[in-house]
Amino acid sequence: MSAVLLAIDTATEQCSVALSYGDQCFQRAAVTPREHSQRVLGFVEEVLGEAGITLAEVDGIVCGYGPGSFTGVRIGVAISQGLAFSHNLPVYRVSTLAALAQQAIRCHDAKAVISAIDARMQEVYVASYVNDNGLAQPVSAAQMAPLAPLKEQSWWADISARAAVVSGAGTGWQAYGSQLDPDTQVQVLDAVTLPLAQDMLTLAKQSEPVAAEELEPLYVRNEVTWKKLPGR
Repeated sequence: MSAVLLAIDTATEQCSVALSYGDQCFQRAAVTPREHSQRVLGFVEEVLGEAGITLAEVDGIVCGYGPGSFTGVRIGVAISQGLAFSHNLPVYRVSTLAALAQQAIRCHDAKAVISAIDARMQEVYVASYVNDNGLAQPVSAAQMAPLAPLKEQSWWADISARAAVVSGAGTGWQAYGSQLDPDTQVQVLDAVTLPLAQDMLTLAKQSEPVAAEELEPLYVRNEVTWKKLPGR
């Protein structure tokens, strides 16, 4: 039987939890930007209950570790650490931008994807990916980008050469598509706006696990620092 993995993501407006158990995926997701801390553990209990197992039967935690809202990222990392510490479980780190690209691949068979999340303050979190046998593989690392044409980025030529159609996924495209792509070279996927934990389960297969105390948020903004849980 394949590993039983529990994925948690609260880095964006969406609170999402998914559990892989055998060949089944149990999931919950809701757009509750100010209620993540109240909802996420309830979602964990629900998917475990639906699968008929307990946390003691889980083999690892998958954490959407950013980038995203500072508060949301902190909640997801803290919850993932707490669950992992409680049962001495390894943690798999998955980027929210990669999860968006994986969703575009799963739902639309996208061949090349630029994921962009609205970071406020006239900026977006952005990274590019290609479809490698159904898995999102990074072409460029996650970065903060101003609201300017993305074709000015150093990686643009590389990603645009990978596929006849480049897809756009994430809230950054809905909010700032005309500024990011004034020449409309990117096919924006309006149905792929927020990451889902189920896609993080898929991407965890590419990730090397770390110990819970090594889990840190991916903020991208350099001026933000993270403090581990007290006593860890």
